[in-house]
Parts: sequence; C-alpha cells; structure tokens
Amino acid sequence: QVQLVESGGGLVQAGDSLRLSCAASGRTFSSYAMGWFRQAPGKEREFVAAIGARSDGDTYFAASVKGRFTISRDNAKNTVYLQMNSLKPEDTAVYYCAAATGVRPSPMSHMYEYWGQGTQVTVSS
Repeated sequence: QVQLVESGGGLVQAGDSLRLSCAASGRTFSSYAMGWFRQAPGKEREFVAAIGARSDGDTYFAASVKGRFTISRDNAKNTVYLQMNSLKPEDTAVYYCAAATGVRPSPMSHMYEYWGQGTQVTVSS
C-alpha cells in the first residue's frame, strides 16, 4: 500500500513558477514509476508527466507542458517533484500524483494503482 500526499499548489500569475511535491509513504517507493496528472473544471483528467522508478529514471511529458515542466524524484526522501515554469492560465487544474508498480513511466492513467488527493494550481492572466 502506498499513500501519496501532494503539496505546493497555489495561486500564481501567468509566467510564474511553482514546484509541486508528492510525498509517499512506505519503504518501496523506488519500486514505483510516478506520474503527475491534472484535471481542470469540466474536463477529463489528463496526463502531465511521468518518471521511471530510478532516481535518474526516464521521463515522459505531455506535449502541452514539454519544455516548461520537469519531473524529478528523490528516492531517499520518498518524494517526487513537478517543477512548473512559464505557467499559463490553461495550466489551471487540480494536480494529482500517482504511483504505478514497475520501472517504466507511463502516460496511461489506468496503469497507476495509487493516487493522491490532489493540490490546486490556479494561474491568473
């Protein structure tokens, strides 16, 4: 069982940066690929970024955030991060982190077994 708690969301202006964190419980964090997803009001949840199980694991990004967002993890701290730069109003959403058993990152939400409660990110124009 893995419990995930996101933090770092908030209200920012377009062009600003935010770093989201996701702290995981358990001693097997390094066994999980981790992903970030987001859901805006009235829209379906969408993939944002993912990272493989290793600290230097492969990364994968949605086209809409590639070049602006980075994902990283610290397996010693059981934490995954999403650094968001050059934020746009269309990035406004609730951001969720998720854990998937296995090494490879995946953009497919059904691959993820564990989900956090989400953190709100609001970008004003």
